[in-house]
Amino acid sequence: MKRSFFSVAVLALVLAFLYVPILLVVVYGFIPNGVSMSFFDSSGRFMGFTAKWYGQIFGGAASVRALLQSFWLSLTIAALATLVSCVIGTTAALALHRWKGRLQQIHHALVYTPLIMPDILIGISLLMLFVACKVDCGFWTILIAHVTFCVSYVVMTVLARLQDFDDRIVEAAYDLGAGPWFTFFHVELPILLPGIVAGGLLAFTLSIDDVVITSFVNGAGTNTFPTYVSSMTKHSRNLPAVFALSTLMLLFTCVLVGLSKLIAGHPRVSRR
Repeated sequence: MKRSFFSVAVLALVLAFLYVPILLVVVYGFIPNGVSMSFFDSSGRFMGFTAKWYGQIFGGAASVRALLQSFWLSLTIAALATLVSCVIGTTAALALHRWKGRLQQIHHALVYTPLIMPDILIGISLLMLFVACKVDCGFWTILIAHVTFCVSYVVMTVLARLQDFDDRIVEAAYDLGAGPWFTFFHVELPILLPGIVAGGLLAFTLSIDDVVITSFVNGAGTNTFPTYVSSMTKHSRNLPAVFALSTLMLLFTCVLVGLSKLIAGHPRVSRR
């Protein structure tokens, strides 16, 4: 079928809209002047590219030390939130799949609610809860908040995987003398692993770039990478370091996606 010029143009515009901003982030990580944010000097001469911002990041320069601290804080919280969300989300999805009833309908509604609730409402609600419980905002409040909204995404992803799950496999394992734990780790978990990995990647992505909810529940000295960047974008001279660090995060995310594809394509995981 011959493609029309209009369809090709629309496709090009959509791809440009999606990927040109990402490309600009990568390019501006090599900008030589962090004050004017330009590749040209006052006389209009092209100054070339520089890797000094990457050198500051890997060298731990004092000018980017606070930025790096916020990045490692975000990475730690995102990793822990993903781990906790995968455990809670997988067990919740299994409960919703195995048992039916009015209680499970309420359970499903509670899981689904954070997906449609505005972030600002979740942030205010959690802040009011922490204040009522007299809990000082900081690392643990951010972690609890991230787990709160990440669990729902893991549950829905694993539930989608369970829609094609054949329960007769579990019954066959029981008939062959396998116990509940052996059946789960050697029969159910390998089949559910692609869904758990997909949900975990989604939870990790949502956690590491959250701004609205985190801004309500963070405390003094616990600025995550997104909240710190949002506060420095208009006045910092080290803005290219943010682009450089964002490029490294992009590469790290691509590696995670590649690993998830390898896990999903592993014969032991993909077989039914």
